[in-house]
This record gives sequence, C-alpha cells and structure tokens, in this order.
Amino acid sequence: MTDTTAPAPLVSIVMGSDSDWPTMRAAADILTELGIAFEADVVSAHRTPDKMVRYARAAAGRGVRVVIAGAGGAAHLPGMVASLTTLPVIGVPVQLARLDGLDSLLSIVQMPAGIPVATMAINGAANAGLLAARIIGSGDPAVSARLAEYAEGLEQVVEQKAAALRAQLQ
Repeated sequence: MTDTTAPAPLVSIVMGSDSDWPTMRAAADILTELGIAFEADVVSAHRTPDKMVRYARAAAGRGVRVVIAGAGGAAHLPGMVASLTTLPVIGVPVQLARLDGLDSLLSIVQMPAGIPVATMAINGAANAGLLAARIIGSGDPAVSARLAEYAEGLEQVVEQKAAALRAQLQ
C-alpha cells in the first residue's frame, strides 16, 4: 500500500550504482534535517540508458524541482540527465579506487555549452544537499528560515571549537 500522506519529493537523488549510496547519503541526511522531501534511486547512464531517459524526462512533471546526480568513473549521469531536463542538476563526483575521483570530477565539470551542471567537490554530497535546499528555499520562506537556522548552528559549532582551542593554549 502506498503512503498517500507523504509529501511528493522536491529533490531527486540519483546515482549510477548502489555503491555510490554511502557518499550520496550525506545529501539525503541534509535534506532530512531541513525537512525537504526527496527520493533516491539508482539510474545508470551506461547500464540503464532507457530508464535514465524516462526518469529525466518525467522528473519535472512529478514535481521534482532539483536533481542531485552522483557518479564515479566516467560519470556521465549528471550531464546526461541535464541534457534531458530543464531542472537544475547538481553533480557529485564520487571517488573510486582509481584516480581518487579526479576522473569523475573532470567528467562532470566539463559540460558543453548549453548543458549546465553545478558540480560539487569530490564526495561533496552534503553541499549538494545544501545547494538543492537553497534552490528550493529561494521560493519557499519556510525552507529559507530552516537554512538560516542551519547556518547559525554551524557558526555556534565553530565558536565552540575556537573556544576549546583557545582553552588548550592557555
């Protein structure tokens, strides 16, 4: 039975393989903390190209407002999704055993003109979640307020760490 009370996802997190989930989970964690509904799925540009095309073309019609696409290696998923939708796409290069994720970073960041992909740092899924929240928050005052609270919390953590460091130096 489907839960009809759950809000429709505003953010879609996709990845080329389930082995990317330990990295991509950081985006999900941020979105959960900020109260933003999301979905997550495996959509491989190379192994399931038809699924990827169907997914990208239907996402906006389902109410998705931002796509976070994580991929390692050749990392075609973010760019291919961006070529099939007008939604903002945030690419997360996933570090693999070879090349330390540099191959993924370069594959995602070097999109041709007309196919924009906002590219995060290697394994930067948490920032991808925050950028997606900021995009949503630009038109949703409640999300914007939660982002402001989140930022205040970061400031408090830094001040606590600074105070602890100063105390060690005395």
